[in-house]
Amino acid sequence: MLLCCLKQENMRIGIVCYPTFGGSGVLATELGKALADKGHSVHFITYQQPVRLNVFNANIYYHEVRVPTYPLFDYPPYEIALASTMVDVINNHDLDLLHVHYAIPHASAAYMASKIVEKSGRKIPFITTLHGTDITLVGRDKTYEPVVTFSINESDAITAVSNNLREETYKSFHITKEIEVIYNFVDVKRFSKKPIDAFRKVIAPNGEKILVHASNFRTIKRVKDVIRIFAETKKALPAKLLMIGDGPDRPAIEELVKELGLHDDVRFVGKQEQIEEILLVSDLFLLTSEYESFGLAALEAMAASVPVLSTDAGGLPEINIHGETGYLAAVGDVANMSKYAISLLSDENLLAKMKENAYQQALRFDIHNIVPAYEKLYSRFCRLDSDETVVTDQQANN
Repeated sequence: MLLCCLKQENMRIGIVCYPTFGGSGVLATELGKALADKGHSVHFITYQQPVRLNVFNANIYYHEVRVPTYPLFDYPPYEIALASTMVDVINNHDLDLLHVHYAIPHASAAYMASKIVEKSGRKIPFITTLHGTDITLVGRDKTYEPVVTFSINESDAITAVSNNLREETYKSFHITKEIEVIYNFVDVKRFSKKPIDAFRKVIAPNGEKILVHASNFRTIKRVKDVIRIFAETKKALPAKLLMIGDGPDRPAIEELVKELGLHDDVRFVGKQEQIEEILLVSDLFLLTSEYESFGLAALEAMAASVPVLSTDAGGLPEINIHGETGYLAAVGDVANMSKYAISLLSDENLLAKMKENAYQQALRFDIHNIVPAYEKLYSRFCRLDSDETVVTDQQANN
């Protein structure tokens, strides 16, 4: 049985992801950057440069997937273009493996690419990381389900970002392989800067408490609940609310803000690549989602020493510990969430304690603790050069 390569060279890894602000794209990009810092060659394959890929690194390569448009196609065949680009990158850069984030359509495209290069005698393993809505929402659609199930099962390894998502996947799909849990992570040092006092004074000139929310403003995030919680909180103490992100529900949310007379106290700041400066001046992070497979936004808040008030949906209880790093409540329970917010923000000692607890919890999920788990996973599929030594169980025990 192969345990490892004694002479483990740096790997050549292809990462496929959505290049947007969503959790899967952020995690994939930060993972690639961390792997590159450790000497691995990382090739991002996607339709535009990922938003978090904002630094130069000699070990990072970006390959744009170009989808030609023809009058014949009402919908350009992105999956075919993606698979073809994967094949080109595999062959031209001698990749060791593909790591695809978000099953649709990346897993099926990776399967197609692996079969194409197999015809020329190459075996290219691919790992699929499940992130959430690819399983809990989109993947359950009967239009996609057979292909999603097939491509996940054909993956050489499958990971999920939380235990909850792992169990949801087994419930929703006939998966015959083991799904390993490797948690999402955060680069805690990104949030180690000192808060900018001048920035806080602009937001809260009279010393008001600052609440913050970040999401894609979609229905599943239940952002109107954030506004209602803030409205109740403001009745009890001076407060301001910062809304990070954008999405289809934003107009309706802005209308609710006006209806509740909160226009002067709620600020919509749009999408932000670098949210750490905002989080560092915040006192409480609100996450009212109907479902979160993990809750990366909450973890980033904790890294900035911000307690989290969230629902108990999905994987959130795995990171937000009730009464320690913040509070949990049932989905839609605006009344209890409002009580928790008022109680916490009214007690400076409790707030200080929870801020420290939140930071300590974030350290458990620091990038330096999680990335080695991915490296260990990759090493199971590393190719052996002729001068490398294979270690067996028996040899290891001698």
